[in-house]
Formats: sequence, structure tokens, C-alpha cells
Amino acid sequence: ALGSCMERYVRCPYGGKLQSPCMQSFIIALPASGKSALSSIRLLVDPIHDQLRAEWAEEIKAYKKAKAAYEAMGKERSKIDAPQIPANKMFLIAGNNTGTGILQNIMDANGTGFICESEADTLSTAIGSDYGHWSDTLRKAFDHDRLSYNRRTDQEYREIKKSYLSVLLSGTPAQVKALIPSAENGLFSRQLFYYMPAIEEWEDQFNEADTDYDSRFLEWGAQWKEVLDAITASVSNINMKLTHEQKEIFNFHFARVFGRASAIHGNQMKSAVTRIAINIFRIISIIALLRSLESLLPGGERSGEPQENIVRTLLNCPGLTPSAHIPQENIADGIVPQFNLSIRTDDFYAVLALVEPLYRHACHILSLLPAGTPTAPSANMTPETLFDCLPLRFTRNEAIDKGEQVGVPAGSVDSLLKRMTERGQLVKVGRGEYEFNARMHTRTCVGVRESASSASLQDS
Repeated sequence: ALGSCMERYVRCPYGGKLQSPCMQSFIIALPASGKSALSSIRLLVDPIHDQLRAEWAEEIKAYKKAKAAYEAMGKERSKIDAPQIPANKMFLIAGNNTGTGILQNIMDANGTGFICESEADTLSTAIGSDYGHWSDTLRKAFDHDRLSYNRRTDQEYREIKKSYLSVLLSGTPAQVKALIPSAENGLFSRQLFYYMPAIEEWEDQFNEADTDYDSRFLEWGAQWKEVLDAITASVSNINMKLTHEQKEIFNFHFARVFGRASAIHGNQMKSAVTRIAINIFRIISIIALLRSLESLLPGGERSGEPQENIVRTLLNCPGLTPSAHIPQENIADGIVPQFNLSIRTDDFYAVLALVEPLYRHACHILSLLPAGTPTAPSANMTPETLFDCLPLRFTRNEAIDKGEQVGVPAGSVDSLLKRMTERGQLVKVGRGEYEFNARMHTRTCVGVRESASSASLQDS
């Protein structure tokens, strides 16, 4: 939700293009497992949406007056242009939408928007309808691609050069296949999946403090909007920058996960890992900015203060520095349109520690799709998929123990370890120790750095 608001203002150079922190997430859980809590998340951006709707309401009033005056002019109308209906601006976009409708909503909002639906069926039903079929819009928006449509009626053509759409869905396991019919569908690799565990015991629902979470989230959203408005009024963009060492650690870690996905699942999970990496970098930029603005956000020492000169405030925020091309005299005068953003080491490792669970959750969702292979521990687990239950580096004893839990005998595990080592999918790094082959030059990172990064990840 917060990343959707940052859209074009926060940029992350990655893969030869500028990525913005707009993500698509799908939370899966059994009925009555607590996923309804996600409805509070949209309240963080409600103040932004409400302002846009209020502005549109005023513009539509002015338009109706101008139109009435125009129509009352009679023959004189030919001398002036007819008033144009204002763009129907909104930030929260309904998932119950047509293909052209969703494009119009995004374009009217200058390429931005946030779809938040507590029932994934709302989206899948709309996409599958006669006037739907906008799954391609979600796929294009993930990469900030150009969106366009053409209508024969009135020869109307519209386009937006860049799109910044975020999506947050929740639903039951049965709703996954309706939206993502197979692993070959591009939506699978673009989603961040989280499979919530079922509630196993009754929980007390009576809050002694009588906390109204909706009011609290709305209050946080209003404070966040004030900070965001101040920043976007004076700063054109904030560029996320990793240090050279952070880039090496990022590449090394994902190279190993990529090699593991390739060895076990092939192309289906390779594309998912590739896009998990993009999303992790986007999360890094969100966390870095929130950490820098910590004193201004709810609970911070300067929360709620009026930001008369936000640039001078940003100059004193940790992790934010003026871009290298900004002249010193401009900095002294508080005129800094561009900032560079860095992330603290502990925050960097904390976000990187999300890679493993996100990979495992994606593997589990893969098992729900027709083209997938079961990856969750079960009686019918294949020998190869037991490796999804192991860390990137593991011992023979760990593999055998996991094999016993899922019904794979020790002899089969040993045979599999031998075959995968011979094929280069595993690398033997010590007596009875293995790791998945990264198959990239980043494996040449020095051992000390690798050990340090692994230890930091474990600590996080």
C-alpha cells in the first residue's frame, strides 16, 4: 500500500530500467483464517483516494456549469470549444471492472492506482467476463509498461507511457486457480505469495482497550499523506542506491536460489525467482525510505509537525543524500530536486531474509496449479522436491532426516545427492556438506564475505 503511493517518485535502477516500488501480492488462506485483516491496509491510502475523489467532485460541478452555459449560447457555440469532461480521478481502483474500464481508471490517475480486494474471485470473475480479459494489463503494469486502448467509436485512442499499479489480493486456495490457471500464466511469477496457516485454536476477540483499528489506520494514513505531499511537492524523485558490497551479496544470494529453483522445478520457478528478486529490491527501497523518514512518521519524534521546508528536513534524514549533480549552492539554499537513498545494513539483511520464505510459499502455490509439482511435505512428495524443505547449504544428515519425514529412504537421498552433484546442480563444499550451484560468476565472492552475509541472514 505504501509502495503504491511512492510510484514514480522513488526509483530503483535494476535490470537496465528504473523500477518503482509497486508490487502485486496474493495472500492465500482457508476460510476464517484471519485474512480479513487486510481490509485495514487499504485505509492507509484512503486519504489519498478521498482527496482525489473530492477534487473530481469539484471539477465535475464546474464542468456541469460550463456545459450548461455552453449549451445556452445557441449559435455562438461554434466560436468556442466545448468544455471537456474532467478525468475520473481515483487511487483505489475497483477489481470489478472491464478491460477498458481498468485502463481508463489507470490513465485518468496518470498511470497510478491500487487494487485491493479481499476476495480474489472479484478479480478473476471480472477478468473472465465478456468485457474483461485484462490479465495482460496486470502483467504489463508489473513492469511499468505502456498501456493503451483504441475504440472505433469516435476514433478514441488513449495511452499512458508508464504505469504504476499495485495489487493486494486475498482468497482461499480454491480461488488461486481461477485467477492463475497455470504456472505458465505470467501472473504466477509476478505475484508475491503468502500462504497463511489455519487457525488451530480459539482466540479471544474482545479487546479490553476497545481499539478501533480502522480509525487507527486512517489516522496513520492521514499522517503518511502529509509527509508524502510535502515530499512530492518539492522533490522530483528519490533514487535507491545499493553499495558495491550489497550488490554482490544480493547477486550471490539470488544466484544460489535461482540454481536451486532450476535444479528442482525448471523454468516455472526460475521466472518466479527472477521476479522475486525485483520485488525484494522494491521492498528494499520502501524500507529504506520509511527508515529515513522514521522521525516524521506515526510514532516518530517529529510526527504531525508541519513540514514548511521538507528539503531541509530530508537533508537531515539518515540515508538520504543529495544527488551528485546538485550544486552545493543549491543544497545550501534548500533546493534539492533529487536525492539518493541508501539502506542500513541490518535492514538490508532483514529484507534479504524474506527471499527464502517467499520462495517456499511460491513453491507451495505452484503445487496448487495444474502444471506444478507438489512441494509441501506430504506422503506423495517426489525425491527432488524434498530439497525445497532444505536451506541453500545443508548436510547429508539434514537431507536424510528430511527424507525420513516425507517418506524418502536414506538410500534414495544418497543416490539423488550423487546424481545432482554429477550434473552440477549441487556442489560439495565439505565432508557431507552440499550447496546448490549458483552457476554464476557471483560464486567467486570471497569466503569471508559469504560467511559474513550468511551469518547476518541467520541473525536477521
